[in-house]
Amino acid sequence: MAGQSLAVQSLARQWRFGLTLTISLCSVGATALLPRSAMANCVELAGNLTQGGLVWGKVSPGSRVSLNGVALDVLADGTTFAGFGRDAPTTAELLVEEGGDQCRQALHIARREYSVQRVTGVPQHTVTPPPEQLERIRREQALVDAAKARRLPRRDLLQGALAGFQWPAPGPISGVYGSQRYYNGAAGNPHYGVDMAVPTGTPVRAPAAGIVTLAEPDLFFSGGTIILDHGFRVSSAFLHMSKLLVAVGQEVKTGDIIGEVGATGRATGAHLDWRMNWRDQRIDPQLLAPPMPKP
Repeated sequence: MAGQSLAVQSLARQWRFGLTLTISLCSVGATALLPRSAMANCVELAGNLTQGGLVWGKVSPGSRVSLNGVALDVLADGTTFAGFGRDAPTTAELLVEEGGDQCRQALHIARREYSVQRVTGVPQHTVTPPPEQLERIRREQALVDAAKARRLPRRDLLQGALAGFQWPAPGPISGVYGSQRYYNGAAGNPHYGVDMAVPTGTPVRAPAAGIVTLAEPDLFFSGGTIILDHGFRVSSAFLHMSKLLVAVGQEVKTGDIIGEVGATGRATGAHLDWRMNWRDQRIDPQLLAPPMPKP
């Protein structure tokens, strides 16, 4: 009986130790790093885990984070973020590393359905740019690409932006992200922004703080165009503007007037086309803005 009692006491001690260990592991939190190659919920993500979405979360400061093998930015407070383009794959792997420990997290990106329109009988010269304009188009695209490629390590700008974007020119939405038209059977480029149908001269306000990296009054496709960098290659672009009121290098705050709505470039009427990028991924501004205010 004495031997049985000792055995029971030993089992009880092991049970209590196991319970204590389990509670300790559970209390570590979502950013705990697990043994190498483990799959878990490493980071609690905010934002929109969908095609066109931007997500962000916090890891331990100093951690290294990558998405499908590509390194992500990690701010001093541990904030990390990533975006997904219009046709992004529906699965991805997030890897968090701290020292010799790793945590792998499977991400499931929601697939979206996009509006498709087929238009026939369109004069071809309105669909295909004239050959004499191709060099101009290439030159202007290089300017836009260079502005988007700049990496401004301003945590204050980005963290303010992640707290919420405002509509730059509130009004009826006449065009949405991801929609696409086929002209005479040929696919046109998808629409990567959200259009606000407001009159020429309507003030355009910065949806979040940023630094102007492009201010061009007359680009072939987009007319008056401003690119506003919110930090770490998260940027907004504003197209078809009639007037630009800022210059490259200028810093603006949320709500500052940066220009006026127009119908410049290849536009068929007055509106503001607001687009956003994370690195080379075009994301949907409407997912980051609040519901459109009623008139």
